Amino acid sequence: MEFLPILAQLPYPEIDPVFFQIGPFQIVSFQIGPLAFRWYGLMYLLGLGGAYWLIKIRAAQKRIPLDPQQLSDLIVFAAFGVFIGGRLGYVLFYNLPFYLDNPLKIFAVWEGGMSFHGGLLGVCVALVVFCQRRGFSMAAIGDLAAGAAPIGLGFGRMGNFINGELYGRATDVEWCMVFPQGGPECRHPSQLYEAGLEGLALFILLLIMNQRTTPPGTIFWTFISGYGVARFFVEFFREPDSHLGFIFQWVTMGQLLCIPMIALGLIMILRGYQRSHSSS
Repeated sequence: MEFLPILAQLPYPEIDPVFFQIGPFQIVSFQIGPLAFRWYGLMYLLGLGGAYWLIKIRAAQKRIPLDPQQLSDLIVFAAFGVFIGGRLGYVLFYNLPFYLDNPLKIFAVWEGGMSFHGGLLGVCVALVVFCQRRGFSMAAIGDLAAGAAPIGLGFGRMGNFINGELYGRATDVEWCMVFPQGGPECRHPSQLYEAGLEGLALFILLLIMNQRTTPPGTIFWTFISGYGVARFFVEFFREPDSHLGFIFQWVTMGQLLCIPMIALGLIMILRGYQRSHSSS
């Protein structure tokens, strides 16, 4: 009995990055537009909207007095933290020599270049500032924000997939794809791996933990270490940045930055439980 050969690859669904466009408009002698609305921007909006909704529900459940205006401020603080921290993190961690030679390029965000690890540091700073100004517990707000963060991560990675960026390494697995910007090689769809692990799997883990009684800060630190583990694993399939390659042997910059996240997260979780046990 003969069997049909297994497909060597999955077709990459070439989705137009622009899902809606209007214009151009002619106003007097000036032409404006066209105005393009991109899937990637929509993914960010969905992530922020989902985070707003979930934080609102959980704040009410935990009786944290976070009114609508304060919640909006929290989302705005976090968004600025992600944007500013993500850009500075990319500059410092991934391409510092280039930006030292071309400092004005630091502001050319439309050319791409954002770092999750920098964005995470930016959000942490933003949360500290928010809690100090509004008089909230850092542990309580950190737990709320961390529990909702995988929503944004999942949508963000889907945006990367639609854009055909941050693709994986060349492979011969049956579900590999040829990305428009990745050359002729068939590659791991590593953006989908990240969406599944950093988004869905991490969200479910934190959802389960949220239903249990845990020391303050546990969900935040679980997110930190959990993301570190997920990203460290996916880096084995993700194509390293072309200008960096491997830092040494098989280790990438992404993995190097995840190691302290995993260690610090686990240490802080253990410390939280030890303090909770000693005070009970």
